[in-house]
This record gives sequence, structure tokens and C-alpha cells, in this order.
Amino acid sequence: MTYPEFSKISFVKSITDVNNAPDPRLPEVAFAGRSNVGKSSLLNALFNRRNFVKTSSTPGKTRLINYFNVSDMFYCVDLPGYGYAKIPRQEAHLWQKMMEDFITQNQYLKLIYVLIDSRRDIMENDREMLSWLSYIKIPYKIILSKTDKISKNDLAKQKQFYQNVFPDIKIIPFSIRNKFATTSIQKDILNVVS
Repeated sequence: MTYPEFSKISFVKSITDVNNAPDPRLPEVAFAGRSNVGKSSLLNALFNRRNFVKTSSTPGKTRLINYFNVSDMFYCVDLPGYGYAKIPRQEAHLWQKMMEDFITQNQYLKLIYVLIDSRRDIMENDREMLSWLSYIKIPYKIILSKTDKISKNDLAKQKQFYQNVFPDIKIIPFSIRNKFATTSIQKDILNVVS
């Protein structure tokens, strides 16, 4: 099942400055995570479109803030991946400022979904991002991605670990092979923007 609101999707624009966000201004949910964590795959699953959001095996390819209009109700916003070391320091600094401005100066932002690879222990970049969001009091939830690549036992351990570290944050397991997981996130988004 796909929620009908997700049947009408359009790419709107890419920006580097929150002041250039698209009109009309609508509620926004954003997706953040380390490079190559599976944000594009998640968005394609949510939109029920194959390759609508470009995926890449090259980490760090998404360098812009990308807006997708969902049924003229809200925007799903794909944020640049963080934590990729093979970029010039100056460019990394620009990315960081772009992300900070988008998050701290955006009154339309309702929630950030932070994707974390379920196969790995928490990385320092993830910890920094989550700590910063907590500090500035931006609502967020954690999506454990690529859960089809680990055993149910390991997934349960990972979910429990994150729940212990972040007891007040919703932890959402996700796999592109699991349609129920996709519709659960769609429902969660609709609850956030309504």
C-alpha cells in the first residue's frame, strides 16, 4: 500500500541558500545522513518511483539541497551527505554552513529524518549531528537503513542500542525490500506535516 498523497511527486529545485527555497512555502521534512547511507533509495521507495532520485555509488555526490513537492502539500528535502572525507576542506566548510543555515533559519522545517547504516556502529559524524540537533532543539527521528543486509537478531541489538542512547527519539528500521517499512514512514511523514 502506498498513501495516495505520495502518488503526485515533482522535483522542484536545488538550492544552496535557504533564502532561495521554492514558493509556495509549504511544510518540509528533510532527510540527512552520511554519504552513501541510502537517502536516495529511501526517497525513491517513498515516492514509489524507480531512479526518480538519482542514486550513486560515489559518496559525496549530492552537494545541493534538493526539494521534492508531494501533492502540493509539503516538501521532502534531500540534504547533502556528510562525513565524506575526500572533499576539499573549504568545500566541506561551505556544505556545513549551508546545512546549518537550512536547519536553523527555516521556519517551515517540521522534522529531520537522520539515516544511519544499520550495519555499522554509530559514527562520530552521526553522533555530532544528533547531538547538535538535540542541542538546538530541532525535532528528529532516526531511520536505520539497509536493514535487509543484517540478521533480525543484529537489527534488534542495533535498535536497542540507539533506543538506549537516544531514549526519547523514535527509531525506525527501513529496508527498500520491506513495503511495510515504506508505508510506515509515509504515514509518519503525513502525521508530521498535517
